[in-house]
This record gives sequence, structure tokens and C-alpha cells, in this order.
Amino acid sequence: MRYAWKNLLFFIAYATIIFSLYHILDWKHIDIPFQPLSVIGIAVAFYIGFKNSQSYDRFWEGRKIWGGIVNYSRTWANNVLSFVENDRAAQITLIYRHIAWINALRIQLRQPNSFSIKENRAVERMFDKHGERNPVCNGFDILLDPKEVEDLERRKNVATHLIKNQGQHLKKLLEEGKITEFDKQVFHNNLEEMYNLQGKCERIKNTPFPRQYAYFSTVFTWIFVLLLPFGLLNVFESQLVELNKGSNWWHMVLMIFFSVLISWIFTTMEKIGSNSEDPFEGRINDVPMTALCKTIEIDLRDMLNEENLPEKTKPIQNILY
Repeated sequence: MRYAWKNLLFFIAYATIIFSLYHILDWKHIDIPFQPLSVIGIAVAFYIGFKNSQSYDRFWEGRKIWGGIVNYSRTWANNVLSFVENDRAAQITLIYRHIAWINALRIQLRQPNSFSIKENRAVERMFDKHGERNPVCNGFDILLDPKEVEDLERRKNVATHLIKNQGQHLKKLLEEGKITEFDKQVFHNNLEEMYNLQGKCERIKNTPFPRQYAYFSTVFTWIFVLLLPFGLLNVFESQLVELNKGSNWWHMVLMIFFSVLISWIFTTMEKIGSNSEDPFEGRINDVPMTALCKTIEIDLRDMLNEENLPEKTKPIQNILY
């Protein structure tokens, strides 16, 4: 209802006006044959289906990328614990810095850009309430050294520099003889894959869905729903009046109901595609990065044999962010 209430009110008023003009004022000339309208409806349905398919592909690719981040995070922690055996402080630093990286990446991806979709105020209020517009480095004091946090606050891409700092730390461990050259190569393979996963996320985030598909999908849908009541006049006039002889009110109510229902279905299908275009905005149907980050943090801190682990992220008003 947050998304649809304005459209529903408009469809009810619009259909009521048209049907009133037709039946009460006897404007019989405004009806149009339903056959050409059905052709338009089929074309619009195909177009919306294509748009929704491509939009879902963007969402599903984003979810697969974050599945890769979960897997490589566990691999990273396992390598740290296996290769850096005699330095507990280094183990904690490398794993905590990785936890900082996934959270930095999450917050960066959720920052709005110039082509982010703007919803109506009722929806935006919910996003403002549960969204993430906080600075990227907020809360890193418990994960990183204060000097490193101070340096990161001046960076444009915090997640990129966290991976760089991991590489610099590995170089220091090699010089101290705490890891071998082979160990360092395995670690750098992990870091390379993390950069790849981050780059894939940024590609989806910074490449908007082709506007020609998004724009004309909306245009064609509204052309169809605005013509729809005129076509239903002819359908109900020729078929339902015969079943309700002497009474036009019942089939007039049915015409309004079906006009609103069909219009709502088409506009909702179009809206679903629009809301799947950008899977990292922190909206209702986006990739639940907060929950995934918390899952990774729990797993990695458990691998460090820590106690008092945080709880898994729970849905807020039935929405998992």
C-alpha cells in the first residue's frame, strides 16, 4: 500500500468518471473496441516481462557476488589461522580488518547516487528510518587501530584501502619471517578475488539499468491503463448487460472494479522491475547485505574462538536488510 495507494485512488476516480460519462450522461461515443486494446496489453506485458527479467538478473548477480564474499571471507580467515600460527595479535588484526572491509563495502554500496530511484514520501520515510546513510568508517574503532581509522576517514574509497592495508600487513609479516613467500602468494590470491568481487558490485552500482527500457516501459504501461476503461465499456455493454436486464449499476461497479484491478496489476509489474534495477540500495527487496555481513562476522569471530558472539540480524517489520 505504501507504493500503490496513490495509483489506486487515481484508478478508482478515473474509471468512475469515464463510466459515469458513458452511463449517466450517455456519452456512447467514447467507447473503443477491446480488440486493439488487447493487442497493446499483450505488447506491454511482453515488454514488462523483458524488463523484469533483466532487472532480476541484476539482483541475482548481486546476490551471487555476495555469496562469493561470504565464501572467500571464510577462506581468508582459515588461511590466516593456518599460516599465521604464532601471532595471535596479527590473526585478530587481519580478520577484524576483513570484517571492516565487508561493512565498508556494504555502506559504500548503499550510498545514493544521481540516478537512484526516488519513491513517494511514505516509502522514503521507511528507508530513512531503517536505511544506512552513516559515514563509512562509523563504528570501525572497535575493529581497527585508531591511526588506521583516522587515515581511512580521508579516503574516497575506504574498502579499496582496507584491502591495500591487508597487503601491506602481509608484507610486514613476510619480512618478520612469520609467513613464507608461498603463504603470501596464497593470501594475495584471496585479496585479488576480494578486489574482483568489490569491482563487480561497483559495476552494478555505477551502471544504471538502460534508461530506454526503464522509461518506455513506464510510458507504454500508462498508455495501456489510461485506455483500458474505454475498452471495458464496450465489453461490459455487449456481454454483461444481457445478464442483468434493466440494471446498469451492477455491471458498472464490475467495470470499475476490473478496470482498477487490471491497471493495478500492470503498474505493479512495471514497478517491480524498477525496484529490482539497483540491488544494493538497502530497499525492501534488495540484497540483504546487513544480514550477510553479520553472518560473516559471526563465522569469523567464531573461528577465532571468541565468546559472546553477536546475534544474527533479524527482520525489521518483516524486512531483512
